[in-house]
Amino acid sequence: MSIEEYLNKGVKEIITEFPEIEQILDEYEIGCGTCGEGLCLLKDIVEIHDVDEDLEAELMLRISKVIYPDKSVVIPKRRRENQEKKLFKYSPPMKKMVSEHVLIKRWVALIPKVIENLDLETEEGLQLIDQGIDFIRNYADKFHHAKEEDEAFKYFDENLAMIQVIRKDHVRVRAHVKAMLEAIENKDKDALAANLTAYAEILPEHIKKEDEILFPWMDRNLTTQQVGRLYSRFNEIEDDFRTAAERHRIFIERLETEFC
Repeated sequence: MSIEEYLNKGVKEIITEFPEIEQILDEYEIGCGTCGEGLCLLKDIVEIHDVDEDLEAELMLRISKVIYPDKSVVIPKRRRENQEKKLFKYSPPMKKMVSEHVLIKRWVALIPKVIENLDLETEEGLQLIDQGIDFIRNYADKFHHAKEEDEAFKYFDENLAMIQVIRKDHVRVRAHVKAMLEAIENKDKDALAANLTAYAEILPEHIKKEDEILFPWMDRNLTTQQVGRLYSRFNEIEDDFRTAAERHRIFIERLETEFC
């Protein structure tokens, strides 16, 4: 099989055939092995992850040597371990999305304590978990995720692998929320705790994919006019949601005071 044929295969499929490639990608801060979907083609990895130009040939040579170990391939130098981590310079609309992730991550950090204090028998206990689920459904999903799905994604081909991965994460989150509501109705603390835990496990990788891959990739492909329209639309959405956003922020701060 030629290298061109491998370039058009899904990266997860290639890692399954050649496990060593996962380690190589990790060294270049391309975490395809831990990605829940791995839909990207090998040829897309360099572009999506914005690999530095001087490292692109190095990376592909190393991968080629794994696929064709009997070929005479020059082994390139390794990346310096102390290489400075890439700093992301987001456009104004993407900065808003990254900023919203901060509040969502604060909620995720509180989930272990929420689970530890689950109480489905008292009004106070039910109110706490209801407010937590309200934060997920309204701030994280209807406000934040809707900005992505209804506004940002429309500027791109939604069949692209990266967008499919993000959408599937959103679907998984919504399924866990539905299960949480059913658990509350059934007074099933174990099921509620299990779905809160599963939700908390999805979010860190999901946010990392967006902050470090999706949003920078979008910024590289949006025109100046599209960035302006997106920023204007985000401002309109935030104006409509301002009171609710403040309510959610106060909820998170109250939990942090109570549990931390």
